[in-house]
Amino acid sequence: MTTQDYLIDAVAPRQRVAVVAPSLEILGGQGVQAAALMAALQDEGFHVSFVPVNPRFPNALSWLRRIPYVRTVLNQVLYRWQLRQLQGVDVVHLFSASYWSFLLCQVPAIKAAQRYGKPVILNYHSGEADDHLRNWGTRVHPWLRMVDRIVVPSLYLQQVFARHGYSAQIIPNMVKLSQFHFRSRSPLRPVLLSVRNLESIYRVENTLSAYALLKKKLPKASLIVAGYGSQEAALKEQVRQQGLQDVSFAGRVEPADIAALYDRADIFINSSVVDNQPVSILEAFAAGLPVISTPTGDIEFMIQHEKTGLLVPPGNPDAIAEAVLWLLSHQAEAIQMATAARLEVEKYTWRNVRTEWEKLFSGAQS
Repeated sequence: MTTQDYLIDAVAPRQRVAVVAPSLEILGGQGVQAAALMAALQDEGFHVSFVPVNPRFPNALSWLRRIPYVRTVLNQVLYRWQLRQLQGVDVVHLFSASYWSFLLCQVPAIKAAQRYGKPVILNYHSGEADDHLRNWGTRVHPWLRMVDRIVVPSLYLQQVFARHGYSAQIIPNMVKLSQFHFRSRSPLRPVLLSVRNLESIYRVENTLSAYALLKKKLPKASLIVAGYGSQEAALKEQVRQQGLQDVSFAGRVEPADIAALYDRADIFINSSVVDNQPVSILEAFAAGLPVISTPTGDIEFMIQHEKTGLLVPPGNPDAIAEAVLWLLSHQAEAIQMATAARLEVEKYTWRNVRTEWEKLFSGAQS
């Protein structure tokens, strides 16, 4: 019996599932989604074990995290050792990114699952999938052909995988609506929020440039920038050089505190040029913030322009600033969009994705 047959025919409901993913020590979409899925599965009676791709170092060795290459080697040793846990489960659920993360994290887990005869569900989340699949050749395709199912959160990624010859099932990302306080922003204030990690693909510098334009017309405007990453110093320098006032960098915000952050703001802005299905946009919908975003990745399907948010061209701070001014001068329409977005986000709840996950884990054809 192949592992594919095993997945289809022999895995019983409420079975033992191993989730292999980043822990929340690496705060990002994958870790947040992995934690949400594990909690939901446990509530449904599944036996869930967690194998973090970033295992904690023993206290005596924690100082090695400051040495880049040594840190990677030790992480790999600890991670591969923990993959022994896959022997005792029925199915392996593998959260996947792209590029070197795929090689260092997903490939060892696929090898281990194959060695132990366990079926693998590869849950791929990276907005960089097209470049990864097009240019990484034998470093990606042989491994993708070994997994039993490919699951993606978005139509965008499903189309990417189809172009490269793979069938992928869509099960959307999740947001827990009860975590967020939905309120109508009336009156709508120029209190802007960015919740993306500070990496180049998210182009937070364009949000700052748009804010600089707005500040000339709206002296009382303010901007909260949440997240952390390699661009932090450069972004703070941009704020300093442009003399921007009322910009606060919130840094890393833990999941337990994220709802309060949204509640402080009135308009959500996203400037990304590479993306998939940002959880931050779903969170903004849940909290009632009108959303302005580039139509990158799956965002063009997530947001209906002028119905559930506003879409602006990538790399265009002027368009972002104009969109903010439009919302502020059309407050009734802004509230209508936020209300429609709150209804739209219902399909991203556990209640609406539960059946698909249960079918997948039980081996039934969806």
